[in-house]
Amino acid sequence: MGMRSGYDPAEVDALIERIESTLGRGPRDLEPVTADEVRRATFSVRRGGYNETAVDFALEAFVVALETRQKAPVRLAMAEPTGELLREQWFEQQAARVERAAFRPGRMGSGYNEDAVDAFLDRIVATLRGTTSDPVTAEEVRTVKFPTVLVRPGYLIQDVDTFLAGIADVLEQR
Repeated sequence: MGMRSGYDPAEVDALIERIESTLGRGPRDLEPVTADEVRRATFSVRRGGYNETAVDFALEAFVVALETRQKAPVRLAMAEPTGELLREQWFEQQAARVERAAFRPGRMGSGYNEDAVDAFLDRIVATLRGTTSDPVTAEEVRTVKFPTVLVRPGYLIQDVDTFLAGIADVLEQR
């Protein structure tokens, strides 16, 4: 906070309070919020507002928490066809989430090589859909090292790392 412009603190705090309520960490009398609502959230900008990058990162972490809470696979007996169907639907939803992933550009012409990240995400999608003979493991997602670029377009490193941390948790359930 200070003289710099940023997101309106009252608007951000109101959304975070709803998120915490939805996740069971706050008062339960607030309207629940979905991950899609958090993704679409916009805030007014005002002098002395919250740092936009910090808020965006926090909201992405909340999106992962909300999706994990909303989409947790139903663990029914394997003999029940509906149990496996629900589980596969959940993995398909996670694969679609990976396909929709969008990362901000790196700062000052640096970041992860976009082609390398995109190719790795394609492997994750194939793993989640069960269509590959070389599935990606959660450990591989946690330890992957992408080449970085300078003075050309690249993905913001922290965006990619944060997103992959959530995907590693999903892959542990595959």
